[in-house]
Amino acid sequence: MRIRRRPRLAEAVVEDLVNAIVTETYPAGTALPPEGMLGEMYGVSRTVIREATMALTEKGLVVSQQGRGTIVRDASAWGMLDPMILAALFKREDGLAYLDNLSEIRSLLEGAMAAKAAERRTPETIAELTSQTAKLQKLIPHPAAYVHEDIAFHDIIMRMSGDKLSKAVIDGVQAEALRNHGYSGKLNVEHVRETHAAHEAICSAIVEGDPDRACRAMRDHIESSWARRRAARQPRR
Repeated sequence: MRIRRRPRLAEAVVEDLVNAIVTETYPAGTALPPEGMLGEMYGVSRTVIREATMALTEKGLVVSQQGRGTIVRDASAWGMLDPMILAALFKREDGLAYLDNLSEIRSLLEGAMAAKAAERRTPETIAELTSQTAKLQKLIPHPAAYVHEDIAFHDIIMRMSGDKLSKAVIDGVQAEALRNHGYSGKLNVEHVRETHAAHEAICSAIVEGDPDRACRAMRDHIESSWARRRAARQPRR
């Protein structure tokens, strides 16, 4: 079977309309402009607008109603794990609340996965994790490089856990968050040193086969790291 792809023009219109809906330029319960008007706004044909509207419908953002047009649905109907919707959520005025929620999700899921990694560790996975931790140690003076390998450290633990569904959820949500400067924060060596101390604690608990300690260490790491980055966002008085 050949997978049908939407034209690039339609994808561009979809992305813009997703942002407009999620950031409430078009609030829930209101109608999108008619096809002809949208076509003029974006300089595209009605066919492209129909393709875009179909994509919005698939994402749970809109519904067609006889006599009313294309109506924006309540946020409870949206496909929140959709990459475009996630990216737009993080751009909202209340985007910080969604980043807080992401940190909570990561803490719960990755804590549980660290515990499973401690239970399911093998000589091979222990060697991979300890090697990555040693690699991170050398990168402490280089924050940008450290962050890249930090992601790999967490990926190893998630793979060790065998929990593919939780990993898929985290990978999908975090990928969009990492594009948001408010989530990644400013890089500095002091922060990296604190992060690495937490990584060593997690690694030690997993290597020693202590699931409870591994879970606590991972949760403490995620929560404290986000707290530091979040505090840095607040304006100084």
